[in-house]
Order: sequence, then C-alpha cells, then structure tokens
Amino acid sequence: MRIVIAGGHLTPALSVIEALPKEAEVIYLGRKYSLEGDSAISLEYETITEKSIPFVILKTGRIQRSLTRHTIPSLAKIPVGFGQAMIILKKIKPDVVLGFGGYISFPVIFAASVLRIPTVIHEQTLEAGAANKFASKFVDKICISFESSLKYFPKEKTILTGNPIRKSISSPIKTIDIKTDYPIIYITGGSTGSHAINLLVSGCLAKLLDKYTVIHQTGDTQEFKDFDRLSILKEGLNNNKRDKYIISKFFSPEVVGDILMRSSLVVTRAGINTVSELIYLEKPSLLIPIPITQRNEQLKNAQFLKRLGLGEVIEQKNLTSDEFLKVINKMTANIKNYKLKSDDKYFPKNAAAKIIDVIYAAAKNNH
Repeated sequence: MRIVIAGGHLTPALSVIEALPKEAEVIYLGRKYSLEGDSAISLEYETITEKSIPFVILKTGRIQRSLTRHTIPSLAKIPVGFGQAMIILKKIKPDVVLGFGGYISFPVIFAASVLRIPTVIHEQTLEAGAANKFASKFVDKICISFESSLKYFPKEKTILTGNPIRKSISSPIKTIDIKTDYPIIYITGGSTGSHAINLLVSGCLAKLLDKYTVIHQTGDTQEFKDFDRLSILKEGLNNNKRDKYIISKFFSPEVVGDILMRSSLVVTRAGINTVSELIYLEKPSLLIPIPITQRNEQLKNAQFLKRLGLGEVIEQKNLTSDEFLKVINKMTANIKNYKLKSDDKYFPKNAAAKIIDVIYAAAKNNH
C-alpha cells in the first residue's frame, strides 16, 4: 500500500504514520519553511525527514485573512501548487491520499480527485476548517474528531474516528534529562513558537524561577529571534535559576510526551491537537488562544477544555507579564482542583486505527 499524506496538521499525521502496518509505504507532501517569507525550517520537515520518510516539498499558497506583503505572491502560488501536486501524484501513483487539512493539503487532495485516486481527509477541529469544507465536496471519505463538526460534511461519507494521539504522548519513548524538586511548568507556543508568549515569559522569568522549573519551547522564527534573546537572558541569571530554565527552539515529538507527563502545569496556545493531548493526559493547562484564528477557533477550543475542568483561559489582548505570573501562581496553588469531568463523550478511542481502516477501505474500493 502506497500512501501519500498531505501535511497540514503534523500531530495527527504522525499518529497515523506510527500506527500504519510496516509494509505501508508513506510519502509525505508538506512545507519546508515554518512561515511564508521566513527562513526557519518547519517542524514537519525536520520531524518527517528524521524518520527517513520521503518528504516532497510542495510550494503552494493560500488565501490570507489580512493584507501583507506576502498576500499577492501567496495567491499566485495556489495554481502552481495544484500543478505541482498533479505532477507529483502522476509520478508516485499512490493507492490513496490522506489529507490533514490546511492550505498545504487542499491542492494535493484536489489533484488526487482529478486523477481518480482515492481520497480521505481528517478534520481535527470542533468546527470544520475551510480547506476540508471545500475538499469534502469531492473526497471519498471524511474522518472527524468530534460530533460537533458532523454538520459541516455530507453524512453518508463521514465517519467519527476521533483525533489520534501520538504514541510518544501516550507512551513516551524518550525522557528529558532534568532533576528538580520544584514544580515543572512547560511553556510552548506550538511548533512555530509564539512571540507573544515568549515576551510574557521574558518579562517575569526571574520571578517564575523563584518557584518553578521552567521548560520553554520558543520556536525559531527568524523575524523575532526569541530563542537568542531568551538565551542571553538565561546567561544573566544566577546559577540556581539558570539550571531551572530549560530552553529549546524545539523539543522532538519523542520527548514531548515525557515533558507533558512530568509537568505540573502546561502553558500553551489552543490548537485542537494540543487540546486533545492535554485532555488525554488530563493535564492542568493555562491556554492563551491565538487571537486571529479563523472563526475564533482557538478560543472555542480553549473554552472547551475549560468546560471539561482542566484549565483556565486568558486572552492575549493587553495581557501583561505580571498578570500572566499571577494566573500561573493562582493555578498552581489550586492545582488539585483541575480534574477532567468526563472524556468518553468527547474522546473516541483508537482514532489512528480507525482512520487507517478508512483509508485501506477507500483504496480497496478503487481496485
């Protein structure tokens, strides 16, 4: 079985790749750089190539929600991406194409449909994303993570599979080398990092380290150079505090599971894959949603986790480092109050295996 996976959301893609039979041949189509116009290598490129999975770079564009210097060039790349996807798929001749949403996956899924290659998409969010809503009109099967997104898709070809959790999250295979008697706080802005969260941390870092060990994933966006700035800040700390501040541009997926399990509190954005993993691990969390996501998606994700009893939500607008620190201190003082109310209704089990069943059935029906 030859499977093309069209990137978009890395976490569920990795979960499915990990669960595939050994004889399955995977080719990954994705982006090499984290952001448009930036030179930082994307986490998906680093992660997939590290696993020795063939990675084909797709140069496509998207419709942006705000006007920037990248808007027109990005629009012009959309038909280029479709043409490139057609050429790649004709050469690879996959048995099935699996897409994980986002602007990267759409031209691949569309090209596969034109070429009559079986197509499956997976929707991770509570409300369907634009790319998957468009793609749903011509794909063979649609896998969804939550019942709330069923209304966006044709019922006759939609299957509730759940959102797959990486094996490295459920059963960590690497550990982070850290010894501490202090509560651990893991701060991350997702795979690209968060400049806003990084600024909040830099404004209260010394005070955070009075009470906690901080593991901080900054990202590597060259525009802001947050990792370099925070590394300099670390060097100015006394030895005790310096040892309690573990900073990295990225943590490999293999070690993140161990970090999450050992953390007393997680501070993060509110992407649905992050939220799904936090629910799975029943991990108390402080969520700071990205304020400009489509349909306020991250705020809704964050509120969903809060309703389940696992966290607090603070919005980025006008948030100061002092307020940020105050919320962290309040949460850690009452950490035992953050308990998952229910998970069966919201979290179907064995999602990766269910998605694999769907893609194999789609490929079989085409022969």
